Amino acid sequence: MRVEPYEKVWMALSAVMLLGFLGAISVSVFVHGISLPGATPRLDPRTVPQEPHFASPGIYQTAPGEYEVYLVSMLWSFVPNEIRVPAGARVTFYAISQDVTHGLAIHGTNLNLMLIPGLVGTGTAKFDKPGEYLFICHEYCGLAHQTMAGKVIVEAKP
Repeated sequence: MRVEPYEKVWMALSAVMLLGFLGAISVSVFVHGISLPGATPRLDPRTVPQEPHFASPGIYQTAPGEYEVYLVSMLWSFVPNEIRVPAGARVTFYAISQDVTHGLAIHGTNLNLMLIPGLVGTGTAKFDKPGEYLFICHEYCGLAHQTMAGKVIVEAKP
């Protein structure tokens, strides 16, 4: 059986593309830390205001330089919508939606969560540089969707 030269070229291109895709996935997983979501805690969206951490959403220091943020999204706001941390802080976000599907994307970080009613979205970001990091809802959630935003204010260390 004879293989035509152009067939060899296409087979080689296919092999190179497959290796390129495998390389891109490997870089995403091992260098950038991107992974599939794991088991997620579930809550009844109607009882979110009574849940221990989400009853008073906010930022809590858990260790030096380590913080947890409990964030509630609802039509058309985030609570809290302003978060202050010192430079170098590592912040783990626990976010939930009370009503419809929302999103949480923090510009300048790799944090991007989809907030589905009843599921607690979790993600961690490190804020090394002082400044303001805008966070928005990136899932269309209704007429005033464009107003749903907040900011993480990273303050310089004294």
